Amino acid sequence: MTALLEVTETPAPPRTVLPERPHDDEAAVPRTSLGALPLENRFLTWGARLAALGLSWVIVERLLPVSGLGWFVVVAALCNVTLLAAGTFVFDNPVAVADRVVQWVVTTGAVIVFGTLASVLVFVFKRGWPALHHWNFFTQTMHTTLPDAPYNQGGVLHSIVGTLIELGIAIAITLPLGIGTAVYVNEVGGRLARVIRTVVEAMTALPSIVAGLFIYSLWIIILHEPRSGFAGALAIGVMMLPIIARASEVVLRVVPGSLREASLALGASRWRTTWHVVLPTARPGLATALILAVARGIGETSPVLIASGYATFMVTQPLHGVMSSLPLSVYNSVIAPEPQAVVRGYATAAVLLMLVLILFVIARLLARPPSTKPSVWRRLRASFDGVPRRARSATSTAPLTETEVSP
Repeated sequence: MTALLEVTETPAPPRTVLPERPHDDEAAVPRTSLGALPLENRFLTWGARLAALGLSWVIVERLLPVSGLGWFVVVAALCNVTLLAAGTFVFDNPVAVADRVVQWVVTTGAVIVFGTLASVLVFVFKRGWPALHHWNFFTQTMHTTLPDAPYNQGGVLHSIVGTLIELGIAIAITLPLGIGTAVYVNEVGGRLARVIRTVVEAMTALPSIVAGLFIYSLWIIILHEPRSGFAGALAIGVMMLPIIARASEVVLRVVPGSLREASLALGASRWRTTWHVVLPTARPGLATALILAVARGIGETSPVLIASGYATFMVTQPLHGVMSSLPLSVYNSVIAPEPQAVVRGYATAAVLLMLVLILFVIARLLARPPSTKPSVWRRLRASFDGVPRRARSATSTAPLTETEVSP
């Protein structure tokens, strides 16, 4: 009986010791940015850069048998990453060393890309500036102007109009076909979808000269149609179609499947789900696909030369007669022996770059998702009201007094 009455003692659970809350004067200072480096790492970064410049000068000018700006830049980059890795290893662990080296590689790659792009732009605009600063270059044609004429005569208006017409026709044909192909492959599927995907992937590597020869054989030889701007637009469309289809398919795959499931669960058909849910969600990505296709098609020269031809006068009817374009104007100007024609070729290339930039900006603005911020007009209207914005906000948030509450 006594054994049954004995109470076994259970061990008490271990106590959890909570860390003490630091005092106000000992609180850690929060970091302003996760990507910002501490002060000592910043000093190390700039010290490695300055030391790399001095060390590379000694190596290139005193030790190596080569010299020049190119060798100096290469040696300075190698010295910079070496000194940066060594200095980081002294103050930190190997993981931080690898992080700093990879960060340097990525930053250097971005600088090289942007530097190359900037050098191309500066070179083209500098060589074509003698013709660009004349307004007649944008408002006249080369119909009555000789290749060696002064820069205040002639222009590329006919090529600008021809490029816009051909590109507009190509976009009108390839955009619905490309997006429709992507919708069929991604949303419908089936055995035929695999074949279509394989054909689209193969056409992305199609040489431009083959596209021009295809349109020339089909449109001019078989159908007995003349060389025209419409034939050039068809050749450009052959180059743009696989890019739009492939890029649009990738974009449609990124759309979450939960959106489709929610639409189908509410009773919508597959077509209404695709039209009202999938395509609006993927609109910015579809604009990117169009931009990539335009960048590929607007600079094509060989297919347009074969299918459309070159003219020095204004042509606005795409089905009647040859039609010029900016790439053809660049080609015909650069191969000419006159220096004035070569300068006009560089100026035409600069106009082509500006046109591409304008088209990219327009495509981005049209495909931008709706914003919840008030428009510029509403903000200007609010700023010109009689009561300032701060006064209105203060009045709306201030408590009511007794005189305001009483009737």
